[in-house]
Order: sequence, then structure tokens, then C-alpha cells
Amino acid sequence: MAEAGLHNVVLQGKNRPGSDDTDGDDFMVAKKSMAFHPNPWEDPAAALASSRHEFGEHGGVNMSIEASATFTVMEPETMRRMFAGELGPDRDFFIYSRHFNPTVLNLSRQMAALEGTEAAYCTSSGMSAISSVLLQLCSSGGHVVASRWLYGGTHALLTHFLPRACNITTTIAHDKGVKVVVDNTFAPMVLSPARLGADVVVHSISKYISGGADVIAGAVCGPASLVNSMMDLHQGALMLLGPTMNAKVAFELSERLPHLGLRMKEHCHRALVYATRMKNWA
Repeated sequence: MAEAGLHNVVLQGKNRPGSDDTDGDDFMVAKKSMAFHPNPWEDPAAALASSRHEFGEHGGVNMSIEASATFTVMEPETMRRMFAGELGPDRDFFIYSRHFNPTVLNLSRQMAALEGTEAAYCTSSGMSAISSVLLQLCSSGGHVVASRWLYGGTHALLTHFLPRACNITTTIAHDKGVKVVVDNTFAPMVLSPARLGADVVVHSISKYISGGADVIAGAVCGPASLVNSMMDLHQGALMLLGPTMNAKVAFELSERLPHLGLRMKEHCHRALVYATRMKNWA
């Protein structure tokens, strides 16, 4: 029911007017231009710099923190259109922060630009991003083909939890012809899996993107169709499992992202120096 209204978490729309009144024809025209089509070979730093910048409520250079759990709707007809999927976050109409929150949505746009995907959704942890993607892509009786080199939590999820709770089995191997999900936690800006053909990219933002070891957060980056399905009011893993990111955390992370390129460059330089020293000492 609501999927029609979830068609862009990375759009370039303008703020809505003060009134709830909207013109149906204008909405249909706007809907045609909502899809975000990233340049698959654009430099991640350039893509991030050119992504939509959200200003503060009173003209501040940084966006405001929207800490509300629920949002005000003045007209019954607007509420009907929102629940029918005709009005949504692409035009700054919000219902509930577990669904979409303006501050978290801004960080999601930045993550989509960084990874070169149509859409993204930021979550409360890296494991919530990984588990939500797998639960959305796989049904009971499904099968996952995984690399041998996995994050410990992901390995436990695939080999213990999913088989027991969901009847989803895993082969630790590699094959073709399936949806490819890549965890890019340790190589943001250095490697762009989606630009190289991956279907979905997941992140634990807690690591390099955060940079301070003081935040637990995650992200799902992929096709708009996948992110929209994960936010479906009736069958969406993100919507129904509720791994919602706090708006204050999203604001803080969005302030750190512009400097990620400089930090990753220094990380790479230090890694090269360390590897060179280890090679010379061997």
C-alpha cells in the first residue's frame, strides 16, 4: 500500500510549503523526476560533495536535528494521501521516525552518494543492516552463498541464527547468478562495490566512517526498489524490525562524512608505511 510513496530516499526535492495543500498534477510531474541515477564511475569524494545539502530550519549552514518521533498533519486528506503512499519523504511529508526521519534521511542520501547507489537507509547498527538485508532477500527455505572471510557477527548469523530461526541455510563458498551483498565497512572511498557490480552494500558506520569509536550505526545502500521494499509498511524488514537510527546520531555522523576522504587517505598512507616497515624487517 505505501510502497508508491517510498520511491526516493535520495531525491533532490525542495522543502514543502507551509500549507498541507498539494496539487495532484504537480505531484505526478515531481514523481517522474524523483529517481536518483548515480554515475557509476564518479569519484566517491566528488559524489559526496555534490550531494544535496540540507540547511537548518532557520537558515543555519548545518541542518537541524529533527528529534521528533511523530509528526503533525493538519488536514485529514493529507493524512489519507500519506498512508495511501501518495505523499512521502520525497516532499518532506513524514509520519513516524521509525519509517523515515528527516535527519536520518539526510545521512542516507550522503551514504547513497558515497557508494554510488540509488538509495540508502541508515540503521542503529551494522548487524541490523546486514540481518535486515538478508531477511528481506531470503525467505524460509532459502540459501545463502557466502565468502569464507566474514565478520564474526555475520558468520554467527549465517551459520547459527538464520538456520535455527528462519530455516535459511548457508554455503561458505562463491558462485554466480545470485544477488551480491558486500560489506564495505573497512574500505569506504577506497573501494566502491556497487560501482564494480555489487547489488547491495552494507556498512558498520561505527568503524572508519564514524572515526571516533563512539557511535554504533549501520547502513544499507542499494537499488531504490530494495530500500523501498525494506520500508514497506506490511512486509519491510527495516520497517517491521525497527533498527531505527537516532536523529542525533545521524546529525553527528553527517558532520563527519565530509572529512572521510582525508581520513581514509591518511589511513592508507599509514597502512603503507607500516606494511613497508614489516616487509623490510622480515
